[in-house]
Parts: sequence; C-alpha cells; structure tokens
Amino acid sequence: MEQTLAEPRNRYSTVSLVLHWVVATMVLCQVLLITVHEAQEGPDPFVGLHKAGGVTILVLTLIRILWLLANPAIALPDRMPRWEKLFARATHVLFYVALIVIPLTGWLASSAGGREFTWYGLFQWPLLPIGGGRDTARDLMDLHEIAVKGLYVLIFLHVAGALKHQFIDRDNVLHRMIPIIPRRP
Repeated sequence: MEQTLAEPRNRYSTVSLVLHWVVATMVLCQVLLITVHEAQEGPDPFVGLHKAGGVTILVLTLIRILWLLANPAIALPDRMPRWEKLFARATHVLFYVALIVIPLTGWLASSAGGREFTWYGLFQWPLLPIGGGRDTARDLMDLHEIAVKGLYVLIFLHVAGALKHQFIDRDNVLHRMIPIIPRRP
C-alpha cells in the first residue's frame, strides 16, 4: 500500500510540533519586545524579557536538535524536485544555526558588557566568562543584528515555501505541520 502524507507516520511528532510552534511564537515575541524597547526612552522592562526569551529560544533549539537527532525529519514528498529538497533542508539547517547564533551573540554581548539579567525574574542568568567591555559587546551586537536580518530572510523563505506547497503544489506539506488544516484529497 502506498504511503500518503495524511498517514500518521508521515506527520511530525507532537514534540516536534510543540517545539516548532513555541519557538516560532517566541521569535515573534522577541521581535515585538525589541521593537517596543527601541521605541522607549529611559529604562524599560522589555530588554530583560527579550534577553530571557533569547536564552529560552537557545535552550529550546538545542533540545529540538537533540530531538531531531533521535527522531529524524520525515521525508519530503517524492515528487519534489531534488533542488527544492536541498533548498528546503538547507533553509532548515540555517534556521537552527540562526536560532543558536542570535541568542548566543546576545548572551555574549551581555556578558562582555557585564550586563546581568534574570530569567523572567526567577533567577540570575549566568554571564559567560568573556571580557572586552563595551567595544566587544558592541561588536557582538553588530553580529547579533546581522544574524537577525538573516533570520528575517529565512522566515520569509519558509513562509513563502509553505504557502507555495499549500496553494500551488497542493501537496499537503503544510498539513503535516499544522494538523488543523484539512488534508487535500
């Protein structure tokens, strides 16, 4: 019997779905928090939430990578061209790289600048043993911001690819990640 995309073993696991959507939601919150922070004058609580969110994304991404190593990604549709499969996989790998590099450079910048922060007010997050002061912190923040711009490109490509699969290819790829979307016959 030929396996179709609607069969459960061809859908992402609940753990994969939860990690994907929690991290995606947190990334959106990060963008909103830093946008509000940049619009503020004087001290504001948003940068602390942004930092806590960043290290949470880092930890969740590492968990997601470990989960992926133990539970390999499901196969892309056979009818997808080879170049498209390579592009999709490369985009996913770059997502993981960005979701590690962005919070790590932010954490390193905070550490270099000696700027302590708490994890959602519950406990002090440890600073990394890096010196360099403001100049190093500024250089790391430049890298952080460049990586964020790269993440925006990846998000655009990811969403555009998902919409292409849903509305042009009509191949149920999006149904695998958003189970509430009805499966196409």
